[in-house]
Amino acid sequence: MANLLVVEDDPTVASLLRELLEREGYAVTAAASGPEALLALDRARPDLVLLDLMLPGLPGEAVLPRLRGVPALVLSAKADVDSKVSLLLGGAADYMTKPFDSRELLARVAVALRRYAAPGGVLEWNGLRLDPAQRLASAPGGEARLTPTECAVLRILLEAPGQVVPKSRLLDRISLDAPDCTESSLKMHVSHLRRKLRDIGAGDPIEAVWGIGFRVRSPGD
Repeated sequence: MANLLVVEDDPTVASLLRELLEREGYAVTAAASGPEALLALDRARPDLVLLDLMLPGLPGEAVLPRLRGVPALVLSAKADVDSKVSLLLGGAADYMTKPFDSRELLARVAVALRRYAAPGGVLEWNGLRLDPAQRLASAPGGEARLTPTECAVLRILLEAPGQVVPKSRLLDRISLDAPDCTESSLKMHVSHLRRKLRDIGAGDPIEAVWGIGFRVRSPGD
């Protein structure tokens, strides 16, 4: 049974979410403010957080980076693309706008739990180490927390070192992690990822192959 933390200050919405999720067999804990959410996280680590943004005490945007690797499904009335992109780049596992469809919500919860419950294992390449479960990249110079999209891209490339992965295949395979990612925004995500890897002393292992896609260089390249 998965444990979910619902962070929602509207009692009607919180009650609806609890009833919906418990009916599906999930164990649900609720918090009505940002500080309450952090206290709940200190007491027990949930498998997934359903996070509202407009919270008393501490907004959801400030709670998100303090989840310590716990995936978060953001529920917000903010429907503009900039808000979605900012939160997904900031570490949210998924984003839904209010009002939401109950069936879609349950589907996204199930997908997020399935995605993060089976991390697969740690990947290593030439001194670079990726822990997909924690979305953490480490190298001799330090470590970096990755966004879901960055982690998905790096994992796919590390699984096939030296091989060129076409952009279309990357987009297809990361579609669950980053449903809003497009071919043009993929370049931005890869650019951010390369900068993070350089900052932790991993060099610049990702090579763009013009007109095709990306690859992780072989150690001898």
